[in-house]
Amino acid sequence: MVDTKILVVDDDREIANALDKLLTMEGYEVVKAYNGLEALDALVQNDIQLILLDVMMPKLDGLSTTLKIREQKNIPIIILSAKSEDSDKILGLSMGADDYVTKPFNPDELIARVKSHLRRYITLGDVGNITQNAQITVGGLKLNKESKQLLVDGVPTRLTPTEYKILDFLLTNAGMVFSAEHIYEKVWEEPAYRVENTVMVHIRRIREKIEINPKEPKYLKVVWGIGYKIEKL
Repeated sequence: MVDTKILVVDDDREIANALDKLLTMEGYEVVKAYNGLEALDALVQNDIQLILLDVMMPKLDGLSTTLKIREQKNIPIIILSAKSEDSDKILGLSMGADDYVTKPFNPDELIARVKSHLRRYITLGDVGNITQNAQITVGGLKLNKESKQLLVDGVPTRLTPTEYKILDFLLTNAGMVFSAEHIYEKVWEEPAYRVENTVMVHIRRIREKIEINPKEPKYLKVVWGIGYKIEKL
């Protein structure tokens, strides 16, 4: 937690201040912004490791802000929103967010999610095992666990921390089928409950990055009624 900076973005200053206090008590340094434009400026001026981002904000809303951040950075983004419908959650994840928490939120649950995403972002895998099978190759996919770089047919491809962990897990176990619940518990490191949509959105985003035709995937396939797998080529 030393020197770990979290950017809190919410136009409701009471919520921003409450999040500031909660995160500060956990030992994090907090930077606050009150709209999307201020958030983008804060990212330029600070070394941020995670973002808590409201959706409905003036000047630049949270979803548009997420899209702009994803053009340059892969740091974890947790959306905080009063909208609780599955369609809203899917939209937020599709825009590039790593997680979606509805307001009002449970402080303990939020802190657990923050810690999980930070751990995933900082380590991007099991650091203790990077010298063993440091590079995984399946067809035209090459995932280097030391550099944390994915090459698709020789072209460097940017992954978010969550996408990296999912792909790392599936590539490491190429040919094996895993349910959405199994993938969620392995990657998010928390019990799975109604997680099908969350995993599905991340799988779709990974496909868009690694497949020539995401609708007819060569690598990342669905085994209907069971789960997902990387085809062992």
